Amino acid sequence: MKPLAIEKTLVEDWLGDLCDDFDVFSPSMTKKGFYDWAPFQSGTGLQVPTGVPKSSIKTFFFPQPEVLFHFKASVSDPDAYRLKEPDCQERKALLFGVRPCDARSVVLNSMPYEPDPYFQARRKNTLIVGLLCKESCSTCFCKWTGGSPTGREGMDLALMELEDSYLVEPVSERGQALISSTIFRKPKEQEISLVQELYARKNGEDAASTLRGKELMALYEAPFWNQVSQSCINCGTCTFLCPTCYCFDIQDETLRGKGRRIRYWDSCMFPLFTQHASGHNPRGDKIKRVRNRFMHKFKYFPDRFGPVSCVGCGRCVRDCPVNIDIRQVLSNMLGV
Repeated sequence: MKPLAIEKTLVEDWLGDLCDDFDVFSPSMTKKGFYDWAPFQSGTGLQVPTGVPKSSIKTFFFPQPEVLFHFKASVSDPDAYRLKEPDCQERKALLFGVRPCDARSVVLNSMPYEPDPYFQARRKNTLIVGLLCKESCSTCFCKWTGGSPTGREGMDLALMELEDSYLVEPVSERGQALISSTIFRKPKEQEISLVQELYARKNGEDAASTLRGKELMALYEAPFWNQVSQSCINCGTCTFLCPTCYCFDIQDETLRGKGRRIRYWDSCMFPLFTQHASGHNPRGDKIKRVRNRFMHKFKYFPDRFGPVSCVGCGRCVRDCPVNIDIRQVLSNMLGV
């Protein structure tokens, strides 16, 4: 699949045309003064921020909350236990301006959620138009976790911003179908050379590969866990913003004889997350919860699936209220 190019002035028109077939979302400035995902509206001016928006794209794959099925709440009704799944929207979604770290998170989350029909249905119906990174924010560290600012993993289309245009590279057949419009043109030699130069940049040290050579269970009682846990207030901000944190709880809600079972986000940082029905809590102490978060990302998940469960987006660094830096924790685990 050969790359094409599109002028920056035509991108809004292109997305406007796609709105006929997709629910299109893109980063937009909120009234609170930060970028977040919002429905695309033609004529409002396309906004392309440096770095990632406030929320990750997991909100499109793990809705908060998510209805799993409906049921009747009356036990005297013979149909009470007949379950009805919610009607799924057939209309597809298109996410424009997804950075490589967020796109890669969808691939990582699909590993533990391979048998989950709800996640897989949304992944099937969601197209990702990625925007590769020419520069990194101070909180970005995708290179540490096996990613790259120009990585295209998980994307259907990959766009590289140039001075007056975008170079558009199809990554999947679905992405190829998005650029059949005549507003796309053959790229100039200069544009191709600029993009190749960006691709050729060295990614730097992959700390994730270094972790695989260490016996991390030997760090289970390491003293630096005490220091990290003393600062942590267990607010859950890091897990809710993290694109690769996917823990959930399930609750039944009933009202006037009808009920629904919902799945909603939960966090391993919360004291009740691991509490048993007996009252026993294997991670009742804060240090155990903090340690588990990092060990899951850099030890338990890789043991099961291979890659680390972190894409280096830096949201947890940017928004932690007590300034816990996952990069420092990772350095401690590496013994740097």
